[in-house]
Order: sequence, then structure tokens, then C-alpha cells
Amino acid sequence: MKKSQSRRLTRQHKKAKGVVGIFGVEAKSHDAEVSKVSLVVLDILTRKYPSLKFRHRKSIGKKEINEAMRKVDKELGQTLFLADASIKPDGGIVEVADDNGAWRVVLVSEAKHQGKDIENIQAGKLVGKKNNQDLMAAGNAIERAHKNISEIANFMLAESHFPYVLFLEGSNFLTHDVVVTRPDGRKVTLTYNSGELNRLDRLTAANYGMPINVNLCKNKFVKREDSCLMLQAASIYTQGDGRHWQEDDMAKVMLDISETSLQMLGRDLFRQLAGVRESEVAR
Repeated sequence: MKKSQSRRLTRQHKKAKGVVGIFGVEAKSHDAEVSKVSLVVLDILTRKYPSLKFRHRKSIGKKEINEAMRKVDKELGQTLFLADASIKPDGGIVEVADDNGAWRVVLVSEAKHQGKDIENIQAGKLVGKKNNQDLMAAGNAIERAHKNISEIANFMLAESHFPYVLFLEGSNFLTHDVVVTRPDGRKVTLTYNSGELNRLDRLTAANYGMPINVNLCKNKFVKREDSCLMLQAASIYTQGDGRHWQEDDMAKVMLDISETSLQMLGRDLFRQLAGVRESEVAR
């Protein structure tokens, strides 16, 4: 994000005193940029929780992920072929320093756009090999999102929360039928449960088939006979009708996920949140 944009959004935040009103007409006139929103949420958290120290980084190295897994079990995190390999979620990673000075993840955000059928129909553009179709068969580009989700899950294997939020937009992520009108007046219906169009089921494996548009940051623990399984589910959000995400709507979701993370980490942030020095707690 350009520094001028960052300063402008920060000024808007100060003036609005909250998430609502951070983004004005200018920001809403173009597609949301999850990386920009992530930095604004970081600013909100810093101001709302002045006793806590936050940071944002664009990537996490595979080496660091392996190290985190080895702390859980020495047999994990053994294989690494490229020493400088890393993952780079679209919105980066927001972390907080706990009472012991360790950085803990509170937000990982990503946005995927797939399917331009609505825009093409509204523009009167036909698609396909012979340019005679209203709809384009959906692609598989969004399946790459699974890699980052899995890597962050590995990195957070020792945590009881998983603050990964995925924003989806485009005609491949509809949750109900949408009727679009061509310039010549002809109406085209996009059927949300068409196998040719919908790709939501390619992603719901990342949240174990639980509801979408729901904050799933708290890990789910499932009992199985004499054992217990911990499920790390990504929180998947879609507009449902192909619309673009507006930045203030994304910010509200991301702040909700972040604050859920802080609640889950409350025990490890106790001294800072209470404003008590470590020496005083020890007495």
C-alpha cells in the first residue's frame, strides 16, 4: 500500500473513532484490497489496546513453520528442500506479543476473486472458444488457497485458535441465483448450485463443511472414543451474489476475528491487558 493511502486511511479511522466510517466514497469506488484493510485493522487494534504490542508481516518462512511444529513434536517439521521458501497470504499476518515476549498470530487474511460472468454479461460480452456463450466454465485457481491455509494451520498447531479469514467474491462463489441483464435487455440467470459455475465446495474442506460467513476462529474439539481431535477451521466469507467486498465490511470481519484471537490468548496477555508489571504479579 502506498504511504499516502495508509496515512489517509489512518486519518479517517481517527476521525471515525471506529470501524464504521473508516472508508468513504472514494475507497468504496474500487475493489477492496485485503492488504490495505489488514493494515488499517492493525492500526485499530494498536489504538484500542495500547498496552499490547502488535506487528504486521507479509510472509512466514517454511523454516519458521517447521520450527514451530518441532516444538509440538520432534518428529514434525523435518523436511525442507528450499531454505528460503515462504508463504505470503494476501493480507499478511498480524501478531501480538504475549507476556513472555513471544509473537502470537491474531489475524491472517486472504481474498480470492474468481468468475467474471456478471461483469461480462452486463458489458454484453460473450465468452467461450467461439464467443457465443453467456457463461465461462469455472477455473481452479482458488484451490491454491488451501496451501496457505494448511501452512498456517501447521504454524499454529500449538494454539487453540485459528484466525484465518478468506474473503471470496465473483460469480463462482454464489449462494443464491442471480439474474443479470445484458445491454440488449436479455436476462441471464446464474444458477448458484450449478456444477459448471460454483466453486464453494472446493473450499469448504478448509472449514470442515461448517457454515460460511461465520467467525470460526475458536478451534473446535471433537471427541472420538477415548481421544479428542482439534479442528482448525478457516473462516470463509462470501457476498453470495458476486458483488465486490467493500473495505469497511472486510474490516469489521477482520476486527471480529482479531478480537476473538485476543480473547483466546487472554491468559497469555494477562499482565499487559491488566496493566500490571510482571514484578507486581510475582509478589
